[in-house]
Amino acid sequence: MKQFTKYLVILTVVMMKYETKAQEAQSNSFSLQQAIDYAMKNSPNYQNADLDIRSAEYKRKEVAGMGLPQIKGSFDLKNYIEIPTSLIPAAAFDPSAPADAYAAVKFGTKYNATAGVSASQIIFSSDYIFALKAQEQYSSLSRISLTRSKAELVQQVSKAYYTVLISRDKIKSLEANVAMLKKTYSDTKAMNEQGLVELIDAERLEVQYNNLATELEKTGRLIQLSETALKFQMGYGLENPIALTDSLNTNTNQFQELGAGIEDIKQRPDYQLLLAQKSLLDVNAKRLQWSYMPTLVAYGSYQYNTQRNKLDFFQTSDVDPTKQWFKIALIGVTLDVTIFSGFQRQNQIQQAKIASLKGANDLRMLEMAAGLEVAKEKINYTNAFVSLNRQKKNMELAQHVYEVAAKKYESGVGSNIEVVTAQTSLTESQTNYYNSVFDLLVAKIDYQKATGTLVK
Repeated sequence: MKQFTKYLVILTVVMMKYETKAQEAQSNSFSLQQAIDYAMKNSPNYQNADLDIRSAEYKRKEVAGMGLPQIKGSFDLKNYIEIPTSLIPAAAFDPSAPADAYAAVKFGTKYNATAGVSASQIIFSSDYIFALKAQEQYSSLSRISLTRSKAELVQQVSKAYYTVLISRDKIKSLEANVAMLKKTYSDTKAMNEQGLVELIDAERLEVQYNNLATELEKTGRLIQLSETALKFQMGYGLENPIALTDSLNTNTNQFQELGAGIEDIKQRPDYQLLLAQKSLLDVNAKRLQWSYMPTLVAYGSYQYNTQRNKLDFFQTSDVDPTKQWFKIALIGVTLDVTIFSGFQRQNQIQQAKIASLKGANDLRMLEMAAGLEVAKEKINYTNAFVSLNRQKKNMELAQHVYEVAAKKYESGVGSNIEVVTAQTSLTESQTNYYNSVFDLLVAKIDYQKATGTLVK
């Protein structure tokens, strides 16, 4: 029974370690969409854009709170080190005193305290009305900025992800080429040792092999750099391992030729951002135009006041006035009307109108620039689409040429120069092919971003 318990404990520990490793592997593995989702949770720039939305919401509530009753409590304590002196006609104390004679007397007590509450309520204020409208536009700006940040993040992460996939597939092709060339070189070297081929034939293949092996090592180091760049874009720990679960889909059927229609650029976040900014400028211009309207505020106050010669505010008496608290209550309204402001408001209105006109010009300029960008990205996509199909065909032909050259050389009816030339062409065609794949993937992303369709 003890032996069985021992084995059970060991099995449990092994299973726990296996499960932990599986979870770690899963947490370090990302598809493209998972990498994008991770970046949205961990990218500092995207997090700041998300925080701006929350800040805008609190700002909206702050402005809305200005229209609610404003209630304040207060307590005021005065200690008259010297009681104020007043002048009163001396005749009040001495009827025989001259009419122009005054007597200096001190009225009041050493201590004076007032406690109470006051409240005010905006009844009408054009500034408050337009402040609410401005906050709606400001909140819209924050949401659009988040969408723009999301589009930029998707673009950056996707490009970095594809760079790693391209590099890894390129490594596989290079490894296969190195293996094939190494075999040819080894066979040629053995034939040279038997006196069947010249030494220059083996040396020529050795040079080609060394060049290809160097290219393989360089590409391997570049993969590490590409992975580091991907981690940076994702906000992922640079020291942590990462695994990509997606594979490079080089099937050209996933890509479609673009039509000749005119794309709608109004979905672009930067266009919507400028449109919201233009609306905000219009709201500001209207606010200044309505600022001539009066502001009406109601207020009220309820207080208790007491005057004492000692600090005995907690003592009260119904018969001693110096130990009583006296009520003070009032209500009122304030009407504030600007009659003349030195033409400042008129100049502010004109400035706001000019700013709105500039916003309209900026919007028109963006429309033209966006149209140019869409046209450029459309051409880049079409060129990359055509190039990929041709480079794929060239790679297949180069592979066939190399295989034929290698077989001819092994059969003794070809030269190793043909093998070296075919190998060089194959490596070059593979490099061109993978570059074309990357160019097309990037062109697709850039085109979607230019048309505002990269993110929803």
